[in-house]
Amino acid sequence: MTRIAMKTPLVEMDGDEMTRIMWQMIKERLLEPYIELKTEYFDLGLEHRNDTDDQVTVDAAEATRRLGVAVKCATITPNAARVEEYGLKQMWKSPNGTIRAMLDGTVFRAPIIVKGIEPSVRCWKRPITLARHAYGDVYRNAELRIDGPGTVELVYTAADGKETRALVHEFDGPGVVQGMHNLDRSIESFARTCFNYALDSGQDLWFASKDTISKTYDHRFKDIFADVFAAEYAQRFEEAGISFFYTLIDDAVARVMKSEGGFIWACKNYDGDVMSDMVSSAFGSLAMMTSVLVSPQGHFEYEAAHGTVQRHYYRHLKGEQTSTNSVATIFAWTGALRKRGELDDLPELMAFADRLERATLFTIEEGRMTGDLARITTIPDPVVLDTLGFIDAVAEKLAASE
Repeated sequence: MTRIAMKTPLVEMDGDEMTRIMWQMIKERLLEPYIELKTEYFDLGLEHRNDTDDQVTVDAAEATRRLGVAVKCATITPNAARVEEYGLKQMWKSPNGTIRAMLDGTVFRAPIIVKGIEPSVRCWKRPITLARHAYGDVYRNAELRIDGPGTVELVYTAADGKETRALVHEFDGPGVVQGMHNLDRSIESFARTCFNYALDSGQDLWFASKDTISKTYDHRFKDIFADVFAAEYAQRFEEAGISFFYTLIDDAVARVMKSEGGFIWACKNYDGDVMSDMVSSAFGSLAMMTSVLVSPQGHFEYEAAHGTVQRHYYRHLKGEQTSTNSVATIFAWTGALRKRGELDDLPELMAFADRLERATLFTIEEGRMTGDLARITTIPDPVVLDTLGFIDAVAEKLAASE
């Protein structure tokens, strides 16, 4: 069999724990038999990030700017326990946060729909796509532990030396404080990327924040979205027969739970993180969701939206059987390969990505799946496969589709 030749490499970012194990399985069994895989490889495993003082993450993001398309495995964002477990030099920041800040993109996440895995919200008929701003807010905050009584202020010192101050709080005892920021240019990029994605996909766009409480910070997001829409997109939306509207985040949640789906829901950074997990879980599983970071310059980074599956990894290290869902990781690869094929004019690479996705979904629809899906499927008597068993079942279906 002649394998598909690639023109331009993908940026490949390896990751941690159980997803790292699945990453290699997917490459060996589902990709390399069919593709002459060309990648620029970056090891974003926690040990290597620590060894390089996290420079490898910066290098991977810069390579994504250069090559245009990346695929990323799930990675650990260390907490205090991880610092001790891995003997880290420091509590390194989220690699996703670093990459998103450098690319200044928007993360679009949508559930992977498959027959037999029905949404918990009965009225949902079509996917709900979460558009998550990928810069600033709590992910680039500054924090202080306050030991005792005192005053905390925000201080802005202009280039000419003039100061503007705002009282945060008069502490009469211990506490905590944090400062967050965002940039008009990043919010404008977020808005334009969302509007363009809505036009490309033919879906309505919602944007939600909490401007009634955050009358400066969140209101700035609201104003920029409104201004960009009015100046650049209102007529195009009307011609496309789609709509844009703003609402409060709590109102959006209520509307979403009673909707049929089929729209894009744009959120600030942390809101998008939380709401995408809610939507993916309600549609079936965190491991059944696509995720792509789209930058204003046309760079794309595909990843699985879930974590590294720590519990399964520890079982794997003991030689115990695991049944870890690899669908989102498979779809990260197919998304990146399809985009690479589109940009390089390789229709056979795009067609392969479609075939692999169909093989993955058909495997589940035939009743062969991992344990997380077997617990919620409406398919009678599902066959529960272990981690490698499911990937091999997909490989069988893929081979039969030639």
